[in-house]
Amino acid sequence: VSAAPKTIVIESPMVGTYFSSSAPDSPPFVSVGSMVHSETIVCIIEAMKVFTDIPAGVSGTIAAILVKNGQAVEFGQPMFRLIPT
Repeated sequence: VSAAPKTIVIESPMVGTYFSSSAPDSPPFVSVGSMVHSETIVCIIEAMKVFTDIPAGVSGTIAAILVKNGQAVEFGQPMFRLIPT
């Protein structure tokens, strides 16, 4: 039985609304299988009409997206699971 690869969780750094892209008609910043680096923007969180770009903070491959576009997120809520490189 092979062990599943070790993953890292990217958590929300703030309370707000999660957006997967910069505009409704734009492609998402990342999808499952996307390679990211620490400075790669993975989403935007909006709080009180202020839109904040959220960088990955780590390098790896996106294994799962745990939140849906437009969903409210809490501080520390897991948003992405990734396999570190």
